[in-house]
Amino acid sequence: MVRGFTAARPRGASLVLRYAAFAVFASGVNLLVQVAAMALYQGPYALLLAMAAGTVAGLVPKFLLDKYWIFDDRVPGRARGLRQFILYGLLSVATTLIFWVFEIAFHWLGDGGPLRYLGAALGLGLGYWVKYHLDRRLVFGGR
Repeated sequence: MVRGFTAARPRGASLVLRYAAFAVFASGVNLLVQVAAMALYQGPYALLLAMAAGTVAGLVPKFLLDKYWIFDDRVPGRARGLRQFILYGLLSVATTLIFWVFEIAFHWLGDGGPLRYLGAALGLGLGYWVKYHLDRRLVFGGR
């Protein structure tokens, strides 16, 4: 981040577009890591391991993008930031369950084929919508 640069909290369509772009980016990271994990390991629990790896890979960049570019949260303090990240991560568990239910359902419907990625994309979209509202109220103080 450039010292002295501020990214004022977006509003309206700008907020929606920015949040959507960040969600697409984090989703892309998630899905790319899943594809890589599935290519590297196809043994027991491969799907669950790939989903977990993708989820973790997308969490950190999404938190930082949301903190600074969606909620314009620039209050200093490592302890505060750590608390926010922990709460952000805990709330991610609930929204990740939405994503996983969709992905597993589509995996099952598609007999293990690529249809699961459509389910993943739908689940991630719904999960991010819920996540924005939770984060706005609980993580970044109603901003």
